[in-house]
Amino acid sequence: MYILVSGGAASGKSEYAESLVLTCAARPRLYVATMEVWDDESRARVARHRAMRRDKGFQTIEAPRRLFEAALPTGGAALLECLSNLCANECFGPEGFEGAYDRIWRGLCHLTDACRDVVVVTNELFSDGIAYAPETEAYLEILARLNRAIAAQADQVWEVCCGIPILQKGESR
Repeated sequence: MYILVSGGAASGKSEYAESLVLTCAARPRLYVATMEVWDDESRARVARHRAMRRDKGFQTIEAPRRLFEAALPTGGAALLECLSNLCANECFGPEGFEGAYDRIWRGLCHLTDACRDVVVVTNELFSDGIAYAPETEAYLEILARLNRAIAAQADQVWEVCCGIPILQKGESR
């Protein structure tokens, strides 16, 4: 099963995505963490997320960039948290915008090839109507292309709004 879960900030998308992975029979359960740890605030956020997952049987794989190089066990269920971070890390990281889409897509293919079930969390960043700096616009364009490509391949696409998951594509299990 390949699932995309989208929503705005603090919409409940991550909690919902995690619940989907917890219902999967496939093992091991992988939490593919994409957050780049830069400061005390991000370290505290990582610690809080790890504490929340502690008793849920997740194995954490740190992959803030170059997901295609991650050592992944086969046959499991993976939660990629989140595509927006991975995209930002690739675009604004050492390798830059050139080839970022391809690096990320290659990583997603690596993940879906290795795992039986994959749930990808992404952010809905496209409806605020604000004009951004050219680099931010380029990032948003790459993220939008990735969201569309995943949605096209996904068995299910969910949008979470105010904690309510809304099925946009596929059939609920």
